[in-house]
Amino acid sequence: MTKIVLLLLMAGVLAGAAGCLGPQNAGYLEGHVIIGPICPVEQINVTCPVPPSVYEARKIVVSTEGAQVVTIVDIDSTGFYRTALAPDTYIVDINHIGIDHSTDVPIAVTIIAGQTTVLNISIDTGIR
Repeated sequence: MTKIVLLLLMAGVLAGAAGCLGPQNAGYLEGHVIIGPICPVEQINVTCPVPPSVYEARKIVVSTEGAQVVTIVDIDSTGFYRTALAPDTYIVDINHIGIDHSTDVPIAVTIIAGQTTVLNISIDTGIR
């Protein structure tokens, strides 16, 4: 019986300690990524759909201001990304595929505990 009580007590302490380091102390970085053009010739008001593989190949790279990579974030098949980060200031960029570029990144963002920072990114594939 005392072993069970001791185990329950330890489980409660560990859960409480994990809660101190958990999501309430994290902040979030999220946004939507637009990638294009996808087709060599796009007509006005008619765009080619972005295949999921195009999003899968691109990543959001989060680094410290000293250029140490903290995390590489996947972009889902609809262009959305989200990651939890410790409060701090980070440099956000993309992994550059071929001649991809974006005027939106690199950029410094500050993550605040319990808050979400939204950074939408438009990636120009260079296809013309």
